[in-house]
Amino acid sequence: MVEIRQLSSDERTFGMLCHLAALAGFVFPFGNIIGPLIIWAIKKDESSWVDKQGKESLNFQISITIYLIISVFLIILLIGIFLLVALGIINLIFIIMASVKANNGEDFSYPLSIRFFN
Repeated sequence: MVEIRQLSSDERTFGMLCHLAALAGFVFPFGNIIGPLIIWAIKKDESSWVDKQGKESLNFQISITIYLIISVFLIILLIGIFLLVALGIINLIFIIMASVKANNGEDFSYPLSIRFFN
């Protein structure tokens, strides 16, 4: 059973923005990390839930960046091209899923995520 928290509209909005800010990575390099980092840094002390969402987003985006760097090196073996495309699609899908869940006040844990922040 999914536990839906009683959160304020601002908490849900900023929790969602922690995830959506990662879309900046499709516009400029490392935007997927910088975007969530800015929102998390501003709002982490105001809400423990937004703090948790920011950490989830950052953990996943740092992990995706590491996987992308590894994929670039694997282009030599041709598998890297497919991995880059797959990672881009996976990243987009999970960002959307996490954003919708956060806007509904639900927790979301990204798969494939390395825990840098707890």
